[in-house]
Amino acid sequence: MKIKTKLHVTLVTGAVLAAACGSSSKTTTATTVAPSATSAAAGAAAGPAPAAITVGTLYAGTGSFAVSSLPEYEGIKFWVHEVDASGGAYVKAYNKKIPIKLVSYNDQSSTSTAGTLYTQLITQNHVNILLSDFGSVLTAPAVTIAKENKQLLFDVSGTGTTFFQASNNDPYIVLTSLPVSSIWPQPAVAFMKSVGIKNVAIVYGANDFDQAQANTYKQGLAAEGINVSFFQSVPTATTSYTTLIQEVAAKKPDAFLELGYEANDIAFLKQLHSSGTKFPYVFTVFPGQNHSQVEAAVGASGLAYTYTYGAPPALVHNNPSVGLGLSSFTTAFESYASKTHINFEDIAGYNAGLVVEQALANATSLSQTALRAGVLSQSGKFSTLIGPFSMNAQGAQTGFPLPVAQLLPASSGSATKVTIVWPKSKATGAAVYPAP
Repeated sequence: MKIKTKLHVTLVTGAVLAAACGSSSKTTTATTVAPSATSAAAGAAAGPAPAAITVGTLYAGTGSFAVSSLPEYEGIKFWVHEVDASGGAYVKAYNKKIPIKLVSYNDQSSTSTAGTLYTQLITQNHVNILLSDFGSVLTAPAVTIAKENKQLLFDVSGTGTTFFQASNNDPYIVLTSLPVSSIWPQPAVAFMKSVGIKNVAIVYGANDFDQAQANTYKQGLAAEGINVSFFQSVPTATTSYTTLIQEVAAKKPDAFLELGYEANDIAFLKQLHSSGTKFPYVFTVFPGQNHSQVEAAVGASGLAYTYTYGAPPALVHNNPSVGLGLSSFTTAFESYASKTHINFEDIAGYNAGLVVEQALANATSLSQTALRAGVLSQSGKFSTLIGPFSMNAQGAQTGFPLPVAQLLPASSGSATKVTIVWPKSKATGAAVYPAP
């Protein structure tokens, strides 16, 4: 069956783009890239430089993942805009800057469509750089296809642990903009211990992203002597939580954790609020990443005093060694995208581009193994507006730690603010526990 898709191609040279709209900033690299005789000789040996570095990616224009995928895609496009406005990305193999050409397809939130289109990007478009769509579900087909085709996958936000197991022996993946999901809960476990939580209920989506978190919570809480009295998976597409809320309430836990994607969180929080059931500590995943969207759907009263993972823009890094700081990014991106509220996915897409730049600036050729070696060589050596970049031999991101945040009512009471509450070294406010 032939799949109809829309193809979007961006190819703008730095000179043309700068003349048309100017450049809000210049993206820097962690490594000094001044031309040298050695790099010039290497460039000559590599042959003629390509007219452009082709970057391929997918986005979900419709379907359940569109709300997170589209802003991530906007962040990628913004990165291309910034790079080409500065004359292109520096490519060590050719000792020069080369423009970026972006090729993208709409996978419509379908894993089967995504599989077909990832293959097309590799085998028909012959992209130099492959970026995945949002999240573990839409990244999963790319992991398999990239490995089969020996194409390095720059995994933007697919943090499922199965992608990075040593037993997979997969040298063709790099996680760019989030830590692997199995380590996300570590600060939250420490926080729950600090406030005296003794009994916890966990409901999680039946996918690698959520299950990895759930297992880490269960193990970490047990190690701290905290009882997990309810531990149940639900299908990823679940939107009905009323019965589960009643079952959990009967256990009288100190904390209720619902681990899902944004659509799950919204449905859960709305139904919890409408039920009138109260728990001392309620935790969901996405309000810290897509605060404005979740609050618009749930309402401030439904979010108030709940907990989440802290992430930019609530977590501020203004002096990175690579790319724009958060304040500069916010100003430039809001102008570029004509929007007034940025979210973490906007930032994650841009951040993925910064990691690609590091690969290009440090790889000895454009081969996929050389690109992998180039970015691995920079682990622990640069920081971005998300934080310090660090990856292990399996390509898993171990930097960018996610603190605990609480959605505290703003002074007007008509909105909430994402407030970092743990660890104390990063806190922007004090936690309110138990919730009123």
